[in-house]
Amino acid sequence: MKPRHLTVLLSMFAATAAGAESYTIDSRHTFPVFEVSHYGFSLQRGRFNKLVGKLELDPGAKRGSVDITIDMTSVDMGFEDWNKQMRGERFFQTDKFPQARFVARDFAFDADQPAPIGGELTLLGVTRSVQLKVGQWRCAKHPILPRQLCGADLETAIKRSDFGMTANLPGIADDVRITIPVEALKDS
Repeated sequence: MKPRHLTVLLSMFAATAAGAESYTIDSRHTFPVFEVSHYGFSLQRGRFNKLVGKLELDPGAKRGSVDITIDMTSVDMGFEDWNKQMRGERFFQTDKFPQARFVARDFAFDADQPAPIGGELTLLGVTRSVQLKVGQWRCAKHPILPRQLCGADLETAIKRSDFGMTANLPGIADDVRITIPVEALKDS
C-alpha cells in the first residue's frame, strides 16, 4: 500500500473512532431480572444487584457496542437462604464462576432505535449467542445531571441447560426470561 493511501485510510479510521461516544452503565438503574416457572405453580423472579459496563455509541454511523460484567454473587431472590442456594453448586456456582458477561461488539440502529442487539453471553464458563430485543430507548440530557443519558428496556430468553444448569429440570423450567432496565451516563 502506498504511504498516501495508508494516510487516507488511517485518517478515515480516526474520523470514525472520533465519532464514537463512551458511556458508563449506571449500576443504580441497571439490573438484570430473571423469571422461571417453579414446578408450574408460579413464576419465580430474581435479580442481580451489582454489575459494571461500558456502552459505545457512534450516532453518525448508527452503530454501537456494549460490554457488561455481572457480579453473580449479587443474586437477590428476596431472602438470604434462597440467595445462598442460588449461589451454590446446583445453580450459579459463584465460587467457580463469580461473573457473567454480555458482549455485543457491533450492533446497528434502525432509524434512531437500536435493532435487536446480538451478542455473546458467558455464564457458568459457557458462551452462547444471545439476542436482546430493545423496548423503550431514549438518549437525552439527564434531568438532574449536566450529562447525556441513554436508557432502554431489554428482553431475551435463554435455556439454562444450554449453559450447563440442569438442577431440578423439568420441575424448575429450562426456559428463563430475562428483562433488563439499563441506563448509561455519557463519560465526560
